[in-house]
Amino acid sequence: MRNSYKYVALSLLLAAAFIFSSCQQSGSNNSGALSSSAAERSFVPPGEHDEFYAFVSGGFSGQLAVYGLPSGRLFKVIPVFSVDAEKAWGFNEETKAMLQTSHGFIPWGDSHHPDISQTKGKLDGRWVFINENNTPRIARISLSTFETDEIIEIPNSAGNHSSSFVTENTEYVVAGTRFSVPIPQRDMSIADYKGNFKGALSFIKVDPKNGHMNIEFQVLMPGFDYDLSHPGRGKSHGWFFFSTYNTEEANTLMEVNASQNDKDFIAAVNWKKAEEYIKAGKFKTMPANYAHNIYDESTHTATTTMKKEVRVLDSSELPGLVYFMPTPKSPHGCDVDPSGEYIVGSGKLAAALTVHSFSKMEKAIADKNFSGEAYGIPILSFDATLAGTVEQPGLGPLHTEFDGKGNAYTTFFISSEVVKWKLGTWEVVDRKPTYYSVGHLMIPGGNSREPYGKYVVAMNKITKDRYLPTGPEVTQSAQLYDISGEKMELILDFPTIGEPHYAAGCPADLIKPNSKKFYRLEDNNHPYATKSESKTKVVREGRDVHIYMTMIRSHFAPDNIEGIKVGDRVYFHVTNLEQDYDVPHGISMIGANTSELLIMPGQTETFVWQPTKVGVWPFYCTDFCSALHQEMQGYVRVSPRNSNIKLSWTLDGE
Repeated sequence: MRNSYKYVALSLLLAAAFIFSSCQQSGSNNSGALSSSAAERSFVPPGEHDEFYAFVSGGFSGQLAVYGLPSGRLFKVIPVFSVDAEKAWGFNEETKAMLQTSHGFIPWGDSHHPDISQTKGKLDGRWVFINENNTPRIARISLSTFETDEIIEIPNSAGNHSSSFVTENTEYVVAGTRFSVPIPQRDMSIADYKGNFKGALSFIKVDPKNGHMNIEFQVLMPGFDYDLSHPGRGKSHGWFFFSTYNTEEANTLMEVNASQNDKDFIAAVNWKKAEEYIKAGKFKTMPANYAHNIYDESTHTATTTMKKEVRVLDSSELPGLVYFMPTPKSPHGCDVDPSGEYIVGSGKLAAALTVHSFSKMEKAIADKNFSGEAYGIPILSFDATLAGTVEQPGLGPLHTEFDGKGNAYTTFFISSEVVKWKLGTWEVVDRKPTYYSVGHLMIPGGNSREPYGKYVVAMNKITKDRYLPTGPEVTQSAQLYDISGEKMELILDFPTIGEPHYAAGCPADLIKPNSKKFYRLEDNNHPYATKSESKTKVVREGRDVHIYMTMIRSHFAPDNIEGIKVGDRVYFHVTNLEQDYDVPHGISMIGANTSELLIMPGQTETFVWQPTKVGVWPFYCTDFCSALHQEMQGYVRVSPRNSNIKLSWTLDGE
C-alpha cells in the first residue's frame, strides 16, 4: 500500500495552489474580516480583569507567555528553558542549576506544548507542564508564583515532541521522542536505521502534594517518529494515545520517503498495564545519565541531581501493553474528546478526518481483530476501530479541540481555516479563515473532561499583511474566535512571542485566589539572606568577597564599599526587604558579566562580579520603585591587587 513520488509531488502542488488562492482571497477583503461590533467582545475595560489565562508556548524562544483572554494582553513571559536577562534566569547563582543537563549548561531550549494539571479530569490550576524539544526535558511551572519550579531531562530520547500532556488526575505527564535513535546511544551507521533505531515513551510520575516529578518508566517502541499525544479520559482513562509517522523507517529525504504508506499509526499505550508489569518486575533497568533540577522556594535556590538509571518496558515483549491503530498517512494531531470515546487522527496528507472509537478498539482487542503486527505489537484492523469520517473538511488537518457541547474544532494548515464539526454525525457545520497557515488551536480546558467552550485561539505560522512590517521577519499571530454561538466569529488578532506551538487555558478565577503576593521574610531560608539592615556585612574569604546586602525603598545597605581588589570574586547576596505586593527591586553593577537582578519582595538573589579595573564603580536599582528611585544607588571602590586597604562599608549614612 504505497504511493509513488509522483502522487506525493502532485498533492503538494495542489496544496500550494490552494493556499495561494486562499491567501489571495483572504487578503483581498481582510479589511472587513473583523467588524467593530465583534471586536468589542474582546475589549476589557481599564481596571477590569480578563476571564481566562492563556499559557502560550514560546517555541524557539524557549519560554512560556501568559496572555489574558479575551483581551489578548501579554501579562508575563515566564523563563523556562532559555536564559532571560529581564529576570536574571540562568544568570543569577540561584537559577543556573535549572538549565543544567547531561550535556552541561544549556542556555537555550525549544518549548512546544503546555498542559495544565487536572484532578478528576478537570483543570485544577496548580501547575503548568511544558516540554523542551531540542534537549529533551519537561518543566513544571507553579501557578502560585508563575515561576519554573522543576525541570527534568529525558534520557533515551531525541526531539521530545509528543509531550507534555497529563493524565486526568495528573498521575503522569508524558514525554515521547520525535526522532528514533540507537538505544542505548552508540556509534552506528545511519544506513542501519531500520530495525535498529528505537523510540522511547517516558511516563513521568507527579507527586500529588508538591508536584515533584520522577521518571517512573519508559516504554521502548519501534523506530518510528512519535509526533503528538493525548491521554484517555473517562472510559479510556488508563490509556495514552500517540500519533506516529515514518512507519517506513526512512532516514533520508523524509518528505518523500516517510510519506509512502497509505496509513501510519496511533499507538495506544495501556499505562495501567504498564504499572502491573512494573509491579511484577517485568522491566529492565538501563544505565542512564540525566539531570533533575529543582527550585526550592524556601531557600530561593535550585539544585541539580544527576540520575543514573531508568526502568524500561519493552513493548515487543509485553502483551497488552501497546496496540497500533492504523490512521491516514503522516498524522500530526492525536486528540481525545471529553468523554474519552473518540480519538481523532489528523493525517496531514489525507483528504478526510478520521475518528477512532475507544469502545470499538477495546472490542477489536478482545476479538483479536488484527491486520498484522509491527515488531511484535498487534496492528488492529482499521475498520474495526473506525467511528466515523469527516468528509472533505479542508486541506492539511493538524489539531482538534472540543467545546464540551458535542462539537469539535480542527485546524487546517494548507487551507488556512478552523473548521467546526459535530461529534457522532461527523458533519461540518461551520468554517472560518485564519491569517494564515494555522497550526495549533486552543479552547480553555479543551484537553479535559470539562472544556470552557466560549473561545478558541488559533495560532498561525504566517502573518504576511496582518501587522506593521518589521524587516524580513514578522511576528507570529494568534486569533481569537467567539464560539459561544452557532457560528464562530473572529473578534481579535494579537501578536505572540516566538513561535507558539500549543497553548493551555483556564479560568482566571481558578488561579487568582492562590497567586502569591510576596515572599515572607521569616520563611526565607536562603543561606545568604539578610533580613534586616543591621545584619548587613562584607566578608572576605581569600579572593572571594561576600556582600550581604539589603534593598528597600529607596536605598541599598551597604551603599559604599571599599577594600575590593582587582581579581576578587565578589558575590552580591541581595535581599529585598519589602513585604508589600508588587514592589520588586533591581540591581546592576557596572562591568558585571551577567544580567541585572530583579528581586521580588522577601526574596534573596545573588550575582557575581569580578572587577578587572581599578576605579570607583557605581551600582543602582534597575526597577523604578519610588519617587526617589534615581537616588537608589551605591559605589564600590576597586584598588590594585597589592593594595593594603581593608574592607569597609557604610551603613545608615555612617
